[in-house]
Amino acid sequence: MFQIIVKIARSKAGATAIEYGLIAALVAIAAMTAIQSVATSTTDMWNKVESEVTND
Repeated sequence: MFQIIVKIARSKAGATAIEYGLIAALVAIAAMTAIQSVATSTTDMWNKVESEVTND
């Protein structure tokens, strides 16, 4: 098992796969952050709508 990991780490294809994996992880983190920001804004908007409807 260790020999396979060393072989992948030394090959250019393994390095490229690792780079693509890191890029995909960064894109996923950025997407989650953006979605969370939008979700917070949307929740705040609907809470304001709810309070305006119930206060009238």
